Amino acid sequence: MQNSPLDSQAEAFSDGAARGAAYLKQLSTRQVKADLSFLNDLDAGLPDKGMGVKTILDLIETAGGPGTVASAAGRYFGYVIGGALPAASAARALLSAWDQVADDLTGPSVVRMEEAAISWIVDLLRLPEGTNGAFTTGATMSNMALLVTARDALLARQGHKRGDGLIGAPALRIVASAEIHATVQKSVRMAGLSTSSIEWVETDDQGRMRIDRLPELDARTLVLAQAGNVCTGASDPLDELGDRCQAAGAWLHVDGAFGLWARTADPVSAALKGLEKADSWVVDSHKTLNTPYDAGLALCRHPEEMQASMAIGAAYLPATAPNPANRAPEFSRSARGAETWAALLSLGRAGVAEMVTRFHRHAVRVSEELRALGFEVPHQVHFNQVFATLPGNEDACARIAEHVQNSGEAWFGQAQWQGRKGFRISVSNWATTDEDVDRLIAAVATAKTEVLELA
Repeated sequence: MQNSPLDSQAEAFSDGAARGAAYLKQLSTRQVKADLSFLNDLDAGLPDKGMGVKTILDLIETAGGPGTVASAAGRYFGYVIGGALPAASAARALLSAWDQVADDLTGPSVVRMEEAAISWIVDLLRLPEGTNGAFTTGATMSNMALLVTARDALLARQGHKRGDGLIGAPALRIVASAEIHATVQKSVRMAGLSTSSIEWVETDDQGRMRIDRLPELDARTLVLAQAGNVCTGASDPLDELGDRCQAAGAWLHVDGAFGLWARTADPVSAALKGLEKADSWVVDSHKTLNTPYDAGLALCRHPEEMQASMAIGAAYLPATAPNPANRAPEFSRSARGAETWAALLSLGRAGVAEMVTRFHRHAVRVSEELRALGFEVPHQVHFNQVFATLPGNEDACARIAEHVQNSGEAWFGQAQWQGRKGFRISVSNWATTDEDVDRLIAAVATAKTEVLELA
């Protein structure tokens, strides 16, 4: 008897999941860098007749598998990319079978999971009561959604209605940290605002905005701050910034893609004092919380403003049906927030704090070990980021990073910060162990010796 279509889908799903499990089990022993030898096999041309599922999975496994960077493994320290917690990964597999669109009419249970996850994160981060938001693909889209909201709110306060466009609109001011992340600048442009007129605020020797260099603010001003400098992990002085913004009627936006989670753990939470004074915040689940990609979260203490800017308002949609699209750029999308819900349930409040604390502990150790090897780490370890350079020979840092990458033992990338060349190590993976750090440091020591000997 021939399988029904859904029986065939279930068999294919099981086969794909089994291969995924096999992939995960070998990550601890394989090289971290990708093997590019088989990539051409993935583009042999579109066949006249379709392939069977097994044949396709075989091709993915044999040609695609080696071509992956083992970012899910504990020895990957690049680009603040986390792994995926078991519960979150399992939830993605199950949710893929469900194939729900995140809308109350098409996926009521997954929308309820997303709503719960948002409320839990608001509580964990100790944000103001009534704060709400929506899941997006990541920090870039979260920033864009919130900057559009801030733009519209600031203009509306000056009598310029939403929907009237930007032509002829009153001018807005943007004040930003000189070290704000590049994706925030991209989001500014996507919101139709100018990056050429940004009033940049000088940073200190940790990468934090200098409050003594902050210009006078007013009710036309959007202030862009960050929680978690990408090289040092430092956060801007949010407590004082919040007071200044509130007094002037300015909108304070905090980009905290990975750094906002530091608020949950005592050893690193003090730097985020005053976080609750902001008007909007961005945080990713797929970084520090370790959910699968892509899961960003846009949060706003003025959800009515966010909804006024983001809501679709189609006539065929019931006004009473909860729809995440009313606070997010996308309309149809998967229930990415349900994976965040699963991750939070698996950790609990104590587990989130423990994981964040562990990232900081590993980063402190990496910093100490690098200094012992003769590197300079020109900043305090504020959270999970370590920027290192080699005094007197900064150009060697790029070659050292490349040597470690080619060894397959670990992966991190070169970086530049405040005019200095070096490399950056990000501790963001729940699976990273003390042994993984041992292997990282040993690989750096070997690379340094061999690179300098060849110089």
